[in-house]
Amino acid sequence: MTICQKKKIPSLLRYFILLCFCSVSFATRSQSTYIKKYRPLATELSAEFGIPASVILGVAIVESSGGTGRNVRLLNNHFGIIGKNNLRKTKGIKTRYKQYPDAVASFRDFCKVISKKKFYHRLKGHPAYLPWLDAISKTGYSEAPAVWKKRIAGVIQKHKL
Repeated sequence: MTICQKKKIPSLLRYFILLCFCSVSFATRSQSTYIKKYRPLATELSAEFGIPASVILGVAIVESSGGTGRNVRLLNNHFGIIGKNNLRKTKGIKTRYKQYPDAVASFRDFCKVISKKKFYHRLKGHPAYLPWLDAISKTGYSEAPAVWKKRIAGVIQKHKL
């Protein structure tokens, strides 16, 4: 007899708990796979641009839903960067997000966008992620800066990036 049966938890609630557990498990597994795939690229770009790899990967994980998001699938856009695309012509889909030929171009463009911000020269080469997240969140990168910063920091801590 399971714990749920002993405590007489209604079957719908048991199903919901199982669904939540599976969703969290899938998301974590998906994020781990994403990290293994893109960590070398983030490390390379970190050395080139002076942005911590943890920041690059953390933002990419959150913005791309661990590589499963619509923008990644349709546009190779791992960071939610706004710009031109040809989805309207090719698939009849209207979106404001930028299209990239591949993930490398998306990651590189993110670093270029960050390197053009006022705070960049002050933080370049600084290894701690919190000052970077704080500075990026203040630039309007996200529509909900406090929540965004907390989510990125949580992903960085959870995966020990």
